[in-house]
Amino acid sequence: MESNHLKPLTVTGAVVTVSSSRKPETDTSGKALIDILTVADIEVTHYTVVPDDLERIRFEVYVALSRANCIIFTGGTGLTPDDCTIEAIAPLLEKEIQGFGELFRLKSYEEIGTAAILSRAIAGIIGGRAVFCIPGSRKAVTLAAREIIIPEIRHILTHASAGQR
Repeated sequence: MESNHLKPLTVTGAVVTVSSSRKPETDTSGKALIDILTVADIEVTHYTVVPDDLERIRFEVYVALSRANCIIFTGGTGLTPDDCTIEAIAPLLEKEIQGFGELFRLKSYEEIGTAAILSRAIAGIIGGRAVFCIPGSRKAVTLAAREIIIPEIRHILTHASAGQR
């Protein structure tokens, strides 16, 4: 993409870890994500850990949207009965970025093989802001952030915020 296509904008990040067992002190994936964003000059303006609870996750998305334009939910995307991040966020998306999940699974396949089919990952737009839901492992967080989110976030936000104030 040509650089003149990008709007000058500041990217701010929010990291929300969804887990009923982790606390901020034990959240190595969330901390890794914060470090990766910080190294990429994306200020993390919001961080929290919430339990696997549909309403708590939905509440937190609106808190995060009020504080950042790149919101990343990590965890709660698996197949266990408790995992509900995707179910909480997907209905709120105004537009889905389908290629995100597809590319994440392709890149995961290159690392972990056919187990990548268990990787539920989605992204989309809410109110001109980007929201990503990724698995909670350190490997998944690193892969998604370094190889997909950071390289494309300005492009995504340029399009998502077109016509927004």
